[in-house]
Amino acid sequence: MSNMIADPEAFNNLSTAISSLTTSPIPVNVLPTAESLAHARESLQTSLPTSGLGLSETIRHLREDIGPGLPASSRSPNYYGFVTGGSTPAAALADNLVTAYDQNVQVHLPKETVTSNVEDRALSMLCELLKLDPEQWPHRLFTTGATGSNIIGLACGREYVIAEASAIISDATTSVGELGIVEAMHRAGIDKLQVLSTAPHSSLLKAAGILGIGRASVKDVSLKDAPHRFDLPQLKKLLEVPGTASIIAVSASEVNTGLFATAGLGEMQELRRLADMYGAWIHVDGAFGIFGRLLTSPAHKSIIEACTGLELADSITGDGHKLLNVPYDCGFFYSKHREIAPRVFANPNAAYLSTGLATDSIMSPLNIGLENSRRFRALPVYASLTAYGSDGYREMLERQIELSRAVAEHLEDSDDYELLAKIGSKKEEAIGNIYMIVLFRAKDDELNKELVDRVKSSKKIYLSGTAWEGRPACRFAVSNWMSDVKRDLPIITEVLGEIVESWKRK
Repeated sequence: MSNMIADPEAFNNLSTAISSLTTSPIPVNVLPTAESLAHARESLQTSLPTSGLGLSETIRHLREDIGPGLPASSRSPNYYGFVTGGSTPAAALADNLVTAYDQNVQVHLPKETVTSNVEDRALSMLCELLKLDPEQWPHRLFTTGATGSNIIGLACGREYVIAEASAIISDATTSVGELGIVEAMHRAGIDKLQVLSTAPHSSLLKAAGILGIGRASVKDVSLKDAPHRFDLPQLKKLLEVPGTASIIAVSASEVNTGLFATAGLGEMQELRRLADMYGAWIHVDGAFGIFGRLLTSPAHKSIIEACTGLELADSITGDGHKLLNVPYDCGFFYSKHREIAPRVFANPNAAYLSTGLATDSIMSPLNIGLENSRRFRALPVYASLTAYGSDGYREMLERQIELSRAVAEHLEDSDDYELLAKIGSKKEEAIGNIYMIVLFRAKDDELNKELVDRVKSSKKIYLSGTAWEGRPACRFAVSNWMSDVKRDLPIITEVLGEIVESWKRK
């Protein structure tokens, strides 16, 4: 055990390393060099050491060997891949405390710990940030991310729609959590479950596969000329199919374009009316789009309208490690139906997991979500919301949108690049509909095939490749708290310009 005893000098070195990472200037390169990657791989232990290297040598190994092989994804505002947020200073500090305190937030024990109180308060504050009434969303918890939250959302929706169908033919409550999906559907007179959505994220199909709903049961019900929007007449027809229970999944917003499934309160009200008529559940996949509810400026009119009415849903998924800019991994989930949560997620026959004599409204997280063992993810969220407030987060999102629209305008004016998925016939309208994702391609088809790799090889910026209308495309996702149009736009335009010039010289 002697080599496990805390070494103050080693911990001071580690503290210095962490401090330098969080306070150092923005990294020039967003990706490691080939040499750094090779060295990091070669330095990995080839087998388990017998006596161990000791703490000091291990810290040196992590800092000098492995660290240089990691991308600056969340530490650089010039990393535009996937939808990758950073960590605000308050969140980063709190996350280090999470490791130091090492709490397991599973059972609500108010006489012993405040961990579950911190989680509940952070979720309540997050509700306020998103302009949701905390009292209307009593089933709430932090998750590992939007994938986990989507699993919870579809699980709750599955429980609800089968119970609703069962109530039509019987007074007995039918629970998937208790009976299993086959027996519950049989008793409810249901032959099929379906998830109706528009351009659904892959995690929604993954959730459907895990839950026995089936990936093939996720149906795209979108307009042909606007694939991000619902075809409401077609949706109604599918809801009317006999012997079928339905979950309506609203994409807020679509991952390639940043476009929203609804355009205003009227469409959400119609979805709510149809759901109530046919016993369906409305789930909003709002991984990053839900943050559009922070906006207030007329410059963001289309986004504000698209987010209006999302509060009419039964459940909402969101990601903390995207636009909330807290460390990985952190997602969140909200539902209006408190009573459904334990029917799906309760731990039966486990007296040792009892909450004891808790008299408040906070439910133990292990009985309303997937994990029984849970990191204290709430602390960075609580710290960041406390430090910056609603004004700080709104200003952060406004800067991200400002940069996105500046990039989109540059692409729209370019002779070499094409802005894709434009809404509106005029340039001003197209730019005004941009949220924080910009989809584009090179006009030269051969260059377009290599564009993503050429951008990445610059190491100055990073973006993700995708496909649009059967052809390769690229997307910027601006989601880091440090985004600054005056600093970042010249870097982006320089890289894109150099790629074209280099291509023309071939």
